[in-house]
Amino acid sequence: MTRTVQDKRAAFHALHRQGCFVIPNPWDVGSALMLQGFGFKALATTSSGFAWSKGRADGAASREAVLSHLRTLAAVTDLPLNADFESGYAPDPEGVAESVRMAIATGIAGLSIEDATGNASDPLRTIEDSVARLRAARAAIDEAGSGTLLVGRAENFLHGRPDIGDTIVRLRAYAAAGADCLYAPGIRTREQIAVVVAAVAPKPVNLLIGAESEFTLKDVAAMGVRRVSVGGALARAAWGGFMRAARMIADEGRFDGFAGATTGKELNAFFGDR
Repeated sequence: MTRTVQDKRAAFHALHRQGCFVIPNPWDVGSALMLQGFGFKALATTSSGFAWSKGRADGAASREAVLSHLRTLAAVTDLPLNADFESGYAPDPEGVAESVRMAIATGIAGLSIEDATGNASDPLRTIEDSVARLRAARAAIDEAGSGTLLVGRAENFLHGRPDIGDTIVRLRAYAAAGADCLYAPGIRTREQIAVVVAAVAPKPVNLLIGAESEFTLKDVAAMGVRRVSVGGALARAAWGGFMRAARMIADEGRFDGFAGATTGKELNAFFGDR
């Protein structure tokens, strides 16, 4: 079944109303189709995974490249697609609104705006600036009548500012500015997760889970988390397998690093049905 963009956006909002779902992060067409084939209900892009696939560091992709990537992934899958839209690819709220309008036109079902500056010495925007940018994104979505879901991200724990109090103040401000879903990547403990969920209720919370988490999906659902993403973890896992096998060849002249690799027959069977 081929769903329209509006169908995808409506389905995406519905997923956030109850239960807990995983929104994994593909980085190209093949990984998006494979994740759809595994039965996931929605997907999210990963700025890091996409950048690495282009031979760039995370954050180095241009707005034009990211918009092209969003357009490609949104068109290739029937699943709702949430865009990792970094800080909006603009220096001011007006520019953020322009970027958001462009992103909406790609067919995405949602997008996130984070409050990181990209400057290691001053990593977080002021709350006032961040709120203005979220409001601009909200206005662009509403003016377009698109129904695109807006995610507000507090980046404290990813950028050396692990202050749960400030994180909560930011998330509440972003909720008030119009964010439909709240996200504090980097929180890990049961206590941190519980306090964030309670602080922004009844709005849904996205939780980032990577390799070091002790929790299962059932665990975090019981804490009130509504959706779970994995960021660049799937891309890192793929790169890890590639690099281990390649290094074994380069350093030892051995080829047993291919053990456990998916067969070409299996991949051709999957993609041949597309």
